[in-house]
Amino acid sequence: MTDDQEAELADAEEEVSEEEATEEEEATGLQDGAFVKLNYTARTAESDQLVDTTDPEVAEEEGVDDEGRPFEPRVIVLGEGHMFAAVEDEIRGKEVGDSGHVTIPAAEAFGEYDDSQVRTVSAEKIPEDSRRPGAQVQVDGEQGYINTIIGGRARVDFNHPLAGEDLEYDYEISEVVEDRVEKAQGLMHMFFDVDLDMWFETDEVEEEVPVESDDEDAEPEFETETVEKETLYIESDPQLQMNQQWMFGKQQVAQQLMQHLDIDRVIVQETIDGGMGGMMGGMGGMMGGAGGAGGADAADIEAALEEADIDAEDIEADLDEE
Repeated sequence: MTDDQEAELADAEEEVSEEEATEEEEATGLQDGAFVKLNYTARTAESDQLVDTTDPEVAEEEGVDDEGRPFEPRVIVLGEGHMFAAVEDEIRGKEVGDSGHVTIPAAEAFGEYDDSQVRTVSAEKIPEDSRRPGAQVQVDGEQGYINTIIGGRARVDFNHPLAGEDLEYDYEISEVVEDRVEKAQGLMHMFFDVDLDMWFETDEVEEEVPVESDDEDAEPEFETETVEKETLYIESDPQLQMNQQWMFGKQQVAQQLMQHLDIDRVIVQETIDGGMGGMMGGMGGMMGGAGGAGGADAADIEAALEEADIDAEDIEADLDEE
């Protein structure tokens, strides 16, 4: 090997070493999949309008601290799109305690403003109590805001309210979450703004599993087998049960919980206490009366059947046929 060839080989090895060192350096700090507690405040770049915040002092200054939700660090899973991509790119590789500022162009935030998304629609498609400028409406499955309404026509803007706005994010990395229950609670709070009791259990469950067979043409056979499943239990509450996002998106959220927490299943349960006992007891008494064991006599029943236009003889004939 000539001196020139040896020099070229040495240069190539040095470049490889530098690339490996760079990759190792890039891999330090927070990486995708980390559960991170993040403090942040987001505002529009041009008008300084508050978009979102986790800071209670900012919420108080802006007069939004009475919304009934806590203002505290939010749990996100880095790399899962829980924040704008520019914010995640900024956080990746950072450490707890680091802070920074990110500008997000409108195109990467809520999109550029599109004039074609401002359309005239019939006022008949809008509920009467929403026929006013500024009202949020839904027309043919699209969400929009009324600009003007004259006579039987309404001008509706179907752009996102923050379309065309660059955003400014100030953030601070508060903590890396390690506790699994806290991870689960953080995800549920991020998605649905609820604080719920949760716990993990390992359950023994009977499952039908296929039986291996050497005969490829044979009908598949199954046998019952007891398997262990690690389960996340979530104690539901009325706030979650009435949440429309939960109603339509619980399957996707459960999949995220199983993926990120490495569990087999999620069980959401609700507890009904004795508060309804009096009502149910009253209903039981009413049903007993209607069944003939309570206070209704034959005349009352016959009158009720006449009012409902039901022939008692027809009912008796039907019962005899059975």
